Amino acid sequence: MLARGKIIAFVGTRDRERAKAFYRDTLGLTLASDEPYAVVFDAGGTMLRVTPVNEVAAANYTVLGWEVDDVAAMVASLSGRGVRFERYDFMKQDEAGVWTAPGGAKVAWFRDPDGNLLSVSEFPDD
Repeated sequence: MLARGKIIAFVGTRDRERAKAFYRDTLGLTLASDEPYAVVFDAGGTMLRVTPVNEVAAANYTVLGWEVDDVAAMVASLSGRGVRFERYDFMKQDEAGVWTAPGGAKVAWFRDPDGNLLSVSEFPDD
């Protein structure tokens, strides 16, 4: 039934203006609309609704991620915009914070201003 429907992504924020600046200016997403119930972005053809909430329940797992062609270049670009990448003692990451999975995928994690855990991933060609 939903196989033909488009996914809509959601993240919560306590500060809509700070979140709007982060997703638009730091991450470079296109602002689609600023509505009373959400700041809406175009994230590569997927609607991302950044929704004001009283309290953000920060998860210790990825809530939103992007597939990119070159994770090292993306990490360098985002780092240059002030994004700090997460380091985890339980996994081997390179100096930029990129982890290479056993299957060859490369992943780096970072948080938005509300603590939502986001990621960028590069997958090997088949």
